[in-house]
Amino acid sequence: MDLITTTAALHDVCTRLAQQPFVTVDTEFMRETTYYPKLCLIQIAAPDGTGVLVDPQATGIDLQPFIDLMADERTVKVFHSARQDLEIIWLMGGILPQPFFDTQVAAMVCGYGDSVSYEQLVNDVAKAKIDKSSRFTDWSRRPLSEAQLSYALSDVTHLVKVYEVLVAELLRTDRGAWLDEEMAVLTSPETYRADPAQAWRRLSGRMRKPREIAVLMEVAAWRESEAQTRNVPRGRVLKDEAVIDVASAAPRNAEALGRLRTIPAGFERSRTGADILAAVERGLTRDTGDIRMPERMRRSGGNGAIVELLKVLLKAVCESEAVAPKIIATVDDLEAIADDDTAEVPALQGWRRSLFGDKALALKQGRLALSVESGRIVVRDLEPTNPADRAGIDG
Repeated sequence: MDLITTTAALHDVCTRLAQQPFVTVDTEFMRETTYYPKLCLIQIAAPDGTGVLVDPQATGIDLQPFIDLMADERTVKVFHSARQDLEIIWLMGGILPQPFFDTQVAAMVCGYGDSVSYEQLVNDVAKAKIDKSSRFTDWSRRPLSEAQLSYALSDVTHLVKVYEVLVAELLRTDRGAWLDEEMAVLTSPETYRADPAQAWRRLSGRMRKPREIAVLMEVAAWRESEAQTRNVPRGRVLKDEAVIDVASAAPRNAEALGRLRTIPAGFERSRTGADILAAVERGLTRDTGDIRMPERMRRSGGNGAIVELLKVLLKAVCESEAVAPKIIATVDDLEAIADDDTAEVPALQGWRRSLFGDKALALKQGRLALSVESGRIVVRDLEPTNPADRAGIDG
């Protein structure tokens, strides 16, 4: 099994693939020691039986033909759990694949569960087994063995069948439009722009005061910029726990910084220590009036029982309708609905509202009840009571 290692060969195969109605795509990359992913291998397959492996590390190869294929609107690009693959394509070529299809998202809509793995989906849909022996390959090393190449190619060849089955199911159930919102997020450049000013959101869960958030904003932004500049993982600059400790304690001198348990010994006297202290000062002088606290922090927290009921309702609806709960509503959504009937969450908009949101509001308002009958959770409309309005699932 050969790798494509020249621009000419890549151009030829991508020209042929562009004539196909769809192609399945995957990438292998490494990022354990870098901030940005290092692309090591590209796999592409098509319904005509074509299977292609491309070596991005080959000397002199120009990947522009691959980028052009990803941008060609005549051919659907199919991925499984595409976020990291799309990030690589965005960083490499400044484009995102169009048209685009993510089989993991589609599988959730079709009732295969939350975040179903590729291996499980291939087993359930394509009735095939994947050889996992090469799963932990260092894809940056050369040469790659035949077993490694075969494993990599199977990631896209089986995906052909998976895509065909899922598309047929979406057409049968008329749920194709349900994917649009999720696909729009994945194909938005904003999803892949790592803005240092937004880095604090990953760590804000433990913060309770605007002043802590202000310091967190500055320290997290500094760390993100430093990691990007040095192309190293965030944790190589400063671990998450240390960022949180700094935001909570807000040390204003080297001695205070050095007393924090998560700061390595001697760190406080380094250039990095000085940068951290400067970030703390920026946070402490920041106007907290324009800081919008994360939604979960602003909620009263007194609606726990309602949230638990909404979780049961969500489970009942999703099992009855054969759709994964994750694509309908998150725990944050349920907490927001428990707190506010007009919460601006996806679960109260569009098809999600018709499927679940209206029922959630009816449950809150006493117009809908949950009960257990013969081991089944039953959702009952109380206005009026009508057997036709009941949906049951196994409890």
